[in-house]
Amino acid sequence: MKAGIVVFPGINRERDMAIALELASGAKPRMVWHQETDLSGLDLVVLPGGFSHGDYLRCGAMAAQSPVMGAVRAFAAQGGYVLAVCNGFQILTEAGILPGALLRNASLRFLSMDCHLRVERADTVFASGYRRGDIFRALMAHGDGNYFADTHTLDRLEGEGLVAFRYAMPNGEITPEANRNGSQRNIAGIYSPNLRVLGLMPHPEDLVDPLMGGIDGKPLFDGLAAAFTPLRAA
Repeated sequence: MKAGIVVFPGINRERDMAIALELASGAKPRMVWHQETDLSGLDLVVLPGGFSHGDYLRCGAMAAQSPVMGAVRAFAAQGGYVLAVCNGFQILTEAGILPGALLRNASLRFLSMDCHLRVERADTVFASGYRRGDIFRALMAHGDGNYFADTHTLDRLEGEGLVAFRYAMPNGEITPEANRNGSQRNIAGIYSPNLRVLGLMPHPEDLVDPLMGGIDGKPLFDGLAAAFTPLRAA
């Protein structure tokens, strides 16, 4: 698997993401500076978490205007795979590549804690390492993770099966208590219509090794590696 990780000023999760990708695939990902526009030869483009441009204006608003985002938009439009986590998800919504917006957490506080996610569908490259209905632990670290969209958009996401993960209790129940940032319908991540772009707020890359405290996020990266390895072998 040939992956590229886009690095914006202020991003700070690119190394965590690189560790997760290399553990799964055995290949070092390429770091792509935000002023670059060449994404050729990549199977996967990743927008990691952090605080791009210091979160000035709105989270992800300035990064959405970076030169690389034109290339990311084209890559996605041509059917390329894009994984966007936390600030990366914010950037994709600001760029209009995914619908909706990430607003301030309902508590108006930065949240840094464990959460649990329920897998809403497993027939995608990103979730193939899980089963539908699986519950896994992930790490939440954001001040603006409150997913918002109008009712029509939410109904479309639901109707087209584009909700990837929901905040849940450890037993899988979808409750307000599990939804610490206040996201509408407990939505933690969504797909593009072709299921090749995934944006999610919690950090699966921070649980890929027992030394990190668990491996709940590892199946996501293992699934990605398995999906692309046959393509490269062929």
